[in-house]
Amino acid sequence: MSIRYSSEMRSAAIGGCMHSGWGALVAVSNKAGRIEVIDRRRIVIATPKTRGANQPYHFARDLELPEAEEFVKAHFAASKLLTLKAVRELVDELNERQFHVVGAAVLLASGRPLPPLLKILASHPMIHTAEGVFFREVFSKACESLGLSVTGFRERDLDESFQAAFGKMAAGVQRQISTLGRSLGPPWARDQKMATLAASMVLVKNSPI
Repeated sequence: MSIRYSSEMRSAAIGGCMHSGWGALVAVSNKAGRIEVIDRRRIVIATPKTRGANQPYHFARDLELPEAEEFVKAHFAASKLLTLKAVRELVDELNERQFHVVGAAVLLASGRPLPPLLKILASHPMIHTAEGVFFREVFSKACESLGLSVTGFRERDLDESFQAAFGKMAAGVQRQISTLGRSLGPPWARDQKMATLAASMVLVKNSPI
């Protein structure tokens, strides 16, 4: 993907909070030293009406290992295509509105590496963990395919990371973000707030406020 950016474009960043088969995206920019939410949307990241698409590891546990490997691989590719289309649409729309997307952020869980597939399928808690990783990785790979660098932030470390990124400004910016729902309207739940915090850190890193 090749986009020409004009000198009049404002920097923006995308934050993503992924779930099984769908994700919440928020795009942010800087307006007069304040975080501005310029887009938010829900995207579909699993093939609709396809068996096992929303929970690929749950479905794969009833297959023989070679079939399970192929199933997970095929559904990753299909989910990445859907996610790529959705993120590209967002980036293109922001570009038309004179925003230059400087990067993306994704919310992570533990961040620990997964064991081999056989061990994943033998443990129900691990299956849930693997599916979380699956859709976060789908989002990250889709963004990277568009030339966007992706930064992962562990949910439990989000406040600490935000404090490190914004320093003395952190408390004020967090208060501003937490109350944005009053002016924006719904949805403004945990997903949108976390995605905004994460995207804001990418924004300030690439385009200081």
